[in-house]
Amino acid sequence: MDLSTLLLFIPACFALNLAPGPNNLLSISNATRYGFRAACVAGLGRLLAFAGMIGLAASGLAVVLHASETLFYAIKVAGAVYLFWLAWQLWRAGPGEEGAAATGDGGFVRLARQEFLVAAGNPKAILIFTAFLPQFVDPGRPMVPQFALLGLLFLVFELVAIAIYAAIGTRLRQWFARPRGRLVFNRACAGLLSGAAVGLLLARRGSAS
Repeated sequence: MDLSTLLLFIPACFALNLAPGPNNLLSISNATRYGFRAACVAGLGRLLAFAGMIGLAASGLAVVLHASETLFYAIKVAGAVYLFWLAWQLWRAGPGEEGAAATGDGGFVRLARQEFLVAAGNPKAILIFTAFLPQFVDPGRPMVPQFALLGLLFLVFELVAIAIYAAIGTRLRQWFARPRGRLVFNRACAGLLSGAAVGLLLARRGSAS
C-alpha cells in the first residue's frame, strides 16, 4: 500500500467513523446520563465488535452474509429488536436514575455490552467493511498486513469519534441538568433509537455497499 492510497483512506475512513448512527447516538446518551468517562469506556464494546467484523472481512467469511439472505435478516431483526428495547428503557428511565447506574465495574461492563450488541446487531456494518476496506487494498501485495493496517486505523479513528460524541454528550449534560430536561432528552434519544431500529428493518443488503 502506497502513501497516496493511505492519504485517500484516512479522510474517507474518518468521515465514516463520524457518520451519525445508533452507536454514536448511544455515546451521546451515555455521556449525557453517566459522564464522559463512562461513555468512552462503553465504546470499547463497539471497538471489540468492529474488530471482529474486520477480522471476518479479512478472512473472507463476510461473503456468507452476502450469500445468505436468511442470516442477514435474522441479524437485522435481532439488532432492531435490541434497539427498540434500549429505546423503551430510555423512555421509562426516570430523570434521577442516572447517577448510580454506571458506577463501578459492573456498570461499565453493562454499558460496554450495550455498545457491543448494538454494533454486532447491525449486519450492514460488516458489509460496509467488506465493501469499503478492500477498495484500498493492493491485490498485488500480501492482503493480511494491509487489512491489519487499515483495520487498526479504522479502530483508532472510531475511538476518536467515540470521544467526540461523548464530549458532545457531556456538553448536553450541562444543558439538560434539570430533571425535566433529562426526561425530555431521554425520550428524544428513545425516539431516535426507535427510528434507527425502523431504518435497520427497512435496510436491504444492496444498500450497504
